Amino acid sequence: MTAQLLSGRALAKTMKEALAVQVAALRASGVAPTLAVLRLGDDKAAAGYARAIEKNCASVGVDFRAEVMDVDVTQAAAEAALQKLNDDANVHGIMILEPAPNQINMDSLVMRLKPDKDIDGVHPVNAGRLAAQRTPYFVPATPAGGIRLLEEAGVEFQGKNAVVVGRSDIVGKPMAMLLLHRHCTVTIAHSRTVDLPSLCRRADILCVAVGRPEMVTGDWIKPGAIVVDFGTTYTADGLKGDCEQESVAAVAGMLTPVPGGTGPVTNVMLMSNLLEAVTKCKN
Repeated sequence: MTAQLLSGRALAKTMKEALAVQVAALRASGVAPTLAVLRLGDDKAAAGYARAIEKNCASVGVDFRAEVMDVDVTQAAAEAALQKLNDDANVHGIMILEPAPNQINMDSLVMRLKPDKDIDGVHPVNAGRLAAQRTPYFVPATPAGGIRLLEEAGVEFQGKNAVVVGRSDIVGKPMAMLLLHRHCTVTIAHSRTVDLPSLCRRADILCVAVGRPEMVTGDWIKPGAIVVDFGTTYTADGLKGDCEQESVAAVAGMLTPVPGGTGPVTNVMLMSNLLEAVTKCKN
């Protein structure tokens, strides 16, 4: 068996074209959709992510702003900068980039983020609404992109056994909720799960988000399973996912490749969330 590779590039292109039309219509009505990032310190990964977001915004005509603060920024100064963005009617979506300097209490900072501008779904209000299926809420872009890719591939969710490996607040937990809402029977696995390979072999849908390159191999996979690889780790051999692609593809029915699988759709889902935020601001 050779898995069907679920490339996100074509889907992302189609979605971007539709979003660009929506952005143009908003601009014609006098609204310039704007995304702002708050970056604390000089972390290279955060700086690179900010550049990627800026490029993504430009591709659909969205304005981008970056508030960059020194590595010795105080909690009070960071909170003041965030509040300024919260209060700015011309800013529709806000992202707080991590990692932050050690002196910053990120939980406290996130609590001050306006939920209606929280386009990556990190505020507890959005997380709680997602868990309880109480709209409106923002879904973190990465799991939202993964679900969208599966839906476009015609995956039937109801009654499937789904295993999510990883319990982060921005990928693992929300992905589990999205699968549960689609009537899967969901298990969340993590670093303390006993006999993880055996658990994974029972999954009809296996989602992996742990940041350990090529951890999952073909002998972990149920024949014909649908495998969603959220991993993105840069190695000496290039970008790697959490799955060893060759051996997994030999057993699975569907597999999102790395690169080119969930990543391109994740970027577009962020823009989709931003346009939802514009609508909330208008209302």
